Amino acid sequence: MTPKDVVKLANERGAKIVDFRFIDLPGLWQHFSMSSRELTEDLFADGIGFDGSSIRGFQQIHESDMLLIPDPTTAMMDPYAAVPTLVLICNVMDPVTRQLYSRDPRYIAQKAEAYLKSTAMADTCYFGPELEFFVFDDVRFDQSYQHGYYFIDSEEGFWNAGKEEKPNLAYKPRYKQGYFPVPPMDKLQDLRSEMMLALESVGVAIEVHHHEVATAGQCEIDMRFDTLTKMADKVQWYKYCVKNTARKHGKTATFMPKPIFQDNGSGMHVHQSLWKGGKNAFWELGGYGDLSAMARYYIGGLLKHAPALCAFIAPTTNSYRRLVPGYEAPINLVYSQRNRSAAARIPLYSKSEKAKRIEFRTPDPSCNAYLAFSALLMAGIDGIQNKIDPGQPIDKDLYELEPEEAMGIKQLPGSLGEVLDALEADHEFLLRGDVFTPDLIDTWIDYKRKNEVDPIRLRPHPWEFALYFDI
Repeated sequence: MTPKDVVKLANERGAKIVDFRFIDLPGLWQHFSMSSRELTEDLFADGIGFDGSSIRGFQQIHESDMLLIPDPTTAMMDPYAAVPTLVLICNVMDPVTRQLYSRDPRYIAQKAEAYLKSTAMADTCYFGPELEFFVFDDVRFDQSYQHGYYFIDSEEGFWNAGKEEKPNLAYKPRYKQGYFPVPPMDKLQDLRSEMMLALESVGVAIEVHHHEVATAGQCEIDMRFDTLTKMADKVQWYKYCVKNTARKHGKTATFMPKPIFQDNGSGMHVHQSLWKGGKNAFWELGGYGDLSAMARYYIGGLLKHAPALCAFIAPTTNSYRRLVPGYEAPINLVYSQRNRSAAARIPLYSKSEKAKRIEFRTPDPSCNAYLAFSALLMAGIDGIQNKIDPGQPIDKDLYELEPEEAMGIKQLPGSLGEVLDALEADHEFLLRGDVFTPDLIDTWIDYKRKNEVDPIRLRPHPWEFALYFDI
């Protein structure tokens, strides 16, 4: 689409409002709107001004003026707005230098794709994330000087099996048994179907949807793979459609990795492959899992840099309630065919060359997809450039290994603070091609430490009262 095409589309679809969206540093879509009468072709070159100092991770107050530059190829009608609204995803630009903004996550994703092409090892990278989420019926939380709590409820929650519901009709998924019985046990079939149709209406191809393992409304809707930046755009639409469809039905959806104690958390397994000249560079018949040497080196890069990568791909304190040994968590830094207890897996559903890919299972959906995908690609490229050996694959249940064998397997750090330290020590691979910048890395680490690590560290945990009140 060109700017001219977008103006025509707005007229044809009867758009009254144009909504401009961009991503903040932690990963939430931000937006503002204007009358469609103001939509002109010049706007795509001139941009629209906004206050960058009010956006998390962006500018200081004394340098706050910034521009949004709409991307005409992203034009879609909002499936939820009561007033017909055309949505445009934007890049961020510095109005003084007229350069795209180094802290804009979408720009980083575009630079990562450009850097891949500059290496000549491949011309296209495909990403296919599998986002899991929960749908709840009631969520309350608060913390103050003398109290702190959260309360979650779901009509599906197995904890309600004995609740007086007048009538209680049972059929509540047992803990860790939500994958995946038919209705009436699965109460969210129609809701997910509506989410799927909304996603398809904004150009997101969907392959499958289903209930996930946990009780209390854990779900998954799988998108068809796409190139890096386009896929990150689709992740934003995914979260938008899931949250708004749930709210439309009086429910609420969350991509928080671990909202429920002692049941499965929500991950975001990321399928990846590199292509050159229309050929899958990760495929080689006869190798382990039919993987090429390039694919193995790519895995080597992911495993080597995994602690630092976690600062972007599992970037919340809550992420490390999911990434815990012994709970089906992908914390073991090895690779394997089919084995879901390894951090890197080679799916074997198909023998097709086109289907050959690697799946990295550590990420979760609390991440900023633009930054997460870019970091994964840069780690993989580093692995290829330096021929990093991922070691021998392990096709055993990693949770049932003998102690001496288990001791030889590296595992991920266990907290956000630790992975931020790892990123501080290991980020040179991200700086190549000016994809990430030192300023972005420093800003990310500082933001996470001040706004997430320290606030959690300073507050008493409710369970500490059970452990220590009578000490």
